[in-house]
Amino acid sequence: MTQKLLVTGASGQLGQAVVRHLIDTLHIEPGRIVAATRTPEALDAFWNRGVSVRYADFEDVGSLGCAFNGIDRMLLISTDALDRRGRRFAQQLAAVTAAEAAGVNHVVYTSMPNADRATVIVAPDHAATEAALASTVIPGWTVLRNHWYFDNLYLTLPAILRNGGQWFHAAGAGKLANISRDDLALAAAAALADTSGGKRMFTLSGSEALTTDEQANLIGDTLGTRISPVFLPEEALVGRMVKSGLPQGLARIFASFDANTAAGFVGTVTKDFHHLTGKHPKSFSAWLADHRGGLTKLLS
Repeated sequence: MTQKLLVTGASGQLGQAVVRHLIDTLHIEPGRIVAATRTPEALDAFWNRGVSVRYADFEDVGSLGCAFNGIDRMLLISTDALDRRGRRFAQQLAAVTAAEAAGVNHVVYTSMPNADRATVIVAPDHAATEAALASTVIPGWTVLRNHWYFDNLYLTLPAILRNGGQWFHAAGAGKLANISRDDLALAAAAALADTSGGKRMFTLSGSEALTTDEQANLIGDTLGTRISPVFLPEEALVGRMVKSGLPQGLARIFASFDANTAAGFVGTVTKDFHHLTGKHPKSFSAWLADHRGGLTKLLS
């Protein structure tokens, strides 16, 4: 098999993990892999292993044509452009259009659960990208509707600890079927390396769905500290985040994640991860045990 496999956003944490899984877990010949990024110098370690590194900037359409040239299958990792409404979809549409023009045979896209129904402010970007992909003449595509990362705890826990262990949230009794970023990277690598065609959609969840209270108990037990969830209405949560220094636009986005959880859009457990990888996803308890050292450092 000589198909060329391309990973966009390859210098990001998910992108790098995907490339590692392609090489080390799936044993794909590095010469078949292309890592595309705005910062090629950040991927010298992969280049030294035989991976091709190409410059690609979703704001520079010309760079995309060059980056996607000769590619058979491509992983389109959703961008993090949340600073301006519509910017992320514009970037991703440019990538889909360039992939179609370059003759890419299959595109794998990282979306979110219930992208067409979810109430998260960023959901329309995902839904529109899914629709754009479906409207192309690209022969095949795979949509990975990824649940949220366990790893986001590294971003949220510091604020919780600054608040004396109080976890302010608007998720109510809504459940989250979260999953580790590394497991999602493995699933993306498997979907990219798959030789089958067709048009498929997978919702990639963890093995269980937990409420905020249940997560807090597990985190507290692991770290030996008390985490106390405090429910706030969505607008009150926005106000609290703004008062703590977060820009209002970002505060509304983050609060909308909680409201989406309360509405039940991210609590469905599926077997799609096992279908794609043949493995079972790591549980939250196991992930916490593996990351106890790093998370404990946040306590000091």
